[in-house]
Amino acid sequence: MSSPSHGARRHASSDLSGAAQEYLLTLRVMTGDGAHVTASQVGRRLGVSTQAASEMFRRLVADGLVTQANGRELVLTDAGRTAADGIFRRHALCEWLLTEIVGLGWAESDQEAERLQAAVSPRVEARLDELLGHPETCPHGNPIDIEATRRRPAGVRLSDVNAGEKATIYRITEEAEEDAGLLSYLEARGLRPGVPISILSRSESLDSMTLDGPIGRATLGLRPAALVRVLPGTADPDLFHRVPSRG
Repeated sequence: MSSPSHGARRHASSDLSGAAQEYLLTLRVMTGDGAHVTASQVGRRLGVSTQAASEMFRRLVADGLVTQANGRELVLTDAGRTAADGIFRRHALCEWLLTEIVGLGWAESDQEAERLQAAVSPRVEARLDELLGHPETCPHGNPIDIEATRRRPAGVRLSDVNAGEKATIYRITEEAEEDAGLLSYLEARGLRPGVPISILSRSESLDSMTLDGPIGRATLGLRPAALVRVLPGTADPDLFHRVPSRG
């Protein structure tokens, strides 16, 4: 386990600039499935130049939050992962607040949470966590930190489920969360964590699958379906968080 540098010890994730938080969170998302990620790839995801991304990562490396393997591949240090988990946790709490209490849709709440997360103080974070019933996932089912990741099953790709099989929507991956159109479609079809589905058809040649969900049929390309994780059959309802009723 790597040791945090003096710079890493100096920074709580809530003390980082909004831009630094955005870079750490993006790196967390992009390396979530073990992918090798460079500054130029993060820059493209964020819509900034490679030079701007490289400069930010030089600062994060100096602060002990990121390392650069072979001069290119970016890796979160233990301190960086802790900081990124803290950022994601605040983002997830904001999403729960916006979807379950304010009443915004998935895509809109994700965008608004990005604006709010950097301004949430530790005191407000603790109060939100209590108010929302201590969720260990975001509203899309993604684990809120590394400990929750270790406790929870990984799930399988929806695109790998065969016709005639039944499953339960488990989580909409963080990569899928980057696609506002996909998020909106899944929400409109009621395809949220905890929902049972039946696979009606699946075709490699047509690159699509059709499933039966809570409000009827839905069709997905195999690529977007690969960004959704399911559990075979009927899943334990305790895996899916519900915000406590306030009245």
